[in-house]
Amino acid sequence: MPTKASPGSLRAWLASPPRAVMVALVLWCAALLGFGLYLQHAVGLEPCPMCIVQRYVLIAVALTTAVAGLVGAGWRRPLAWLAGVLAIAGAAVAARQSWLQWYPPEILSCGRDLFGMIASFPLQRAIPMIFRGSGDCTAIDWTFLGLTIANWSFLNFVAMAGVLAAWLRCHRT
Repeated sequence: MPTKASPGSLRAWLASPPRAVMVALVLWCAALLGFGLYLQHAVGLEPCPMCIVQRYVLIAVALTTAVAGLVGAGWRRPLAWLAGVLAIAGAAVAARQSWLQWYPPEILSCGRDLFGMIASFPLQRAIPMIFRGSGDCTAIDWTFLGLTIANWSFLNFVAMAGVLAAWLRCHRT
């Protein structure tokens, strides 16, 4: 027999109107993207190609959950599933980057600097490369509580997938 959730519990929040959960996920993604931009522009950390991929996945999760919050109930579950799959994909990229940071390869092959790209390639090839990131995926430039940016990214993606899975479980109908 299911027990009634206390008003301030996670279960009660997940059972709340779907828009509240979806808006929270959008805001979560926006906060992570904002922090990444802060680290890039204020602290001066250059994102690597894997960081850029994780940013794109965060944007995709945010857009998917935003649409899920706006559409009717018939589309909400498939969009929540899609957002969950995207979050798992983001976790996989972050896990791979964490692995590369723990066990760096002998030959670095994860990015070039901006001036090297412009000097080595025609402008029409260099501009797309700039948006792919230029930092080193194996470099550990910032840590908090002993975890790197990639580690925190992994934990956040897993947590987002967990919230979406729990929401889907609470809203089976």
